[in-house]
Amino acid sequence: MAEPPLAHAALKGLCPRCGAKTLFAGWARFAPTCSTCGLEFSAFNVGDGPAAFLTLILGTIVMSMAIALELTVGPPLWVHLVLWTPITAVGVLGSLRIAKAALIAVEYRQRAAEGRLK
Repeated sequence: MAEPPLAHAALKGLCPRCGAKTLFAGWARFAPTCSTCGLEFSAFNVGDGPAAFLTLILGTIVMSMAIALELTVGPPLWVHLVLWTPITAVGVLGSLRIAKAALIAVEYRQRAAEGRLK
């Protein structure tokens, strides 16, 4: 099988080598290996990269929208709490899996190695 495009691998949770849908063993937990081609996902270390990217990107988007709402409408504080808390939670949970899959696919394509000379 051929390597899937980066966008497909990220959106569908595909193995970056063979394209099988074997990257995740849970909602956002990587499987140890690909059951189709044997690629060891545990060899890659995405760490906190996806969470850091999401914090910066989603934080900027949510804060911009909250400031725009405050300056245009001026709602009470409880409206901000009721509105932005679930939007932020859904945004993070919905995109964490995609961000993790994208980062592992990029590491695979760039042949990243933790502490080893290539």
